[in-house]
Amino acid sequence: MFTDSHCHLDFPELQVQYPEILATMRAAGVLRALCICTTLEGFDNVHRLALDGADAAPQFWATVGVHPDNEGVREPTVADLVERAALPRVIGIGETGLDYYRLGERTVADMAWQRERFRIHIRAARQTDLPLIIHTRSASVDTLAILREEGGFVAGNQPDRPRARGVFHCFTETREVARAALDLGFYISFSGILTFKNAADLRDVARFVPLDRCLIETDSPYLTPAPHRGKTNTPAYVPHVAAQLAELKGLSVDAVAEATSANFDRLFTRAVQAVAPHRAEIA
Repeated sequence: MFTDSHCHLDFPELQVQYPEILATMRAAGVLRALCICTTLEGFDNVHRLALDGADAAPQFWATVGVHPDNEGVREPTVADLVERAALPRVIGIGETGLDYYRLGERTVADMAWQRERFRIHIRAARQTDLPLIIHTRSASVDTLAILREEGGFVAGNQPDRPRARGVFHCFTETREVARAALDLGFYISFSGILTFKNAADLRDVARFVPLDRCLIETDSPYLTPAPHRGKTNTPAYVPHVAAQLAELKGLSVDAVAEATSANFDRLFTRAVQAVAPHRAEIA
């Protein structure tokens, strides 16, 4: 059984082929996936996917968060995130983090709004004791610094609340960043980028990260792995990520599927069990 730890099934490219996606996932042995929220405006659609998949195969879960790249959308408060995190099958906070890749004419100083948004998500994650789904691109220094400041890692920083935990998704950073994330207790998730011809450095990072801290994902509909480059990505392609990771680790694909699914359970099971058994609604 494979688990896609990060996908965007609510995006239009995938919604138009949703029945086909379900069938191809089942055929590929991808029986679980985490549907990632990127705006509060889109949360209901993401959450509906998780609810509809609660008693079926494949099964879906949801997160709540506002992606760092999204501008001109509703800014979340801690209360917004905490309220939605209490709903059934919501098991994570994010996608959140920092992205300085598309600064354009702006400076890093101009991205203060992004850093404040990230802090809001970390505070909500600590209040709910749910894992964070971290996005970081060209911003790893600030991402790690804010995690340390807000995450409860520094003595005296709100020690009464749980420490931040979670996963660095679609990892593309250096071994040093991976080591820092691991030292903070975070998992590392690898996407189809791992299969790209120009991703030799990332494959070296994947060799370095212990298998018991690895997750696999598609980030679909983006980043389609080889040999399906050029097609719309779906969770059915996550076995290709597992196969590449298996080759790097000198293991069977089945071993990687089992380990990464167990890692998903280890990170998210407490949250899954804590979800209320009834279907609450936001007033």
